[in-house]
Amino acid sequence: MSFRPDHELHQRRFSRNLGLGLTLVAFVVLVFALTVVKVTRGDPMQAFDHTVRPELDRAVPATGTGGTQP
Repeated sequence: MSFRPDHELHQRRFSRNLGLGLTLVAFVVLVFALTVVKVTRGDPMQAFDHTVRPELDRAVPATGTGGTQP
């Protein structure tokens, strides 16, 4: 029992799938690398939640002497 050779359509589909898979892997590696760099740099990892945080604003001292709130 022998297998028939692949049709040209299947060969083209395989090459497209392989290219798309490699592109997806490259994107995942890029996102992972950017995440690792951000974590190892030690930046503040605080999300934007619509509240004022003086410790994140570099223009206003953290002592509370600057700013517009009483």
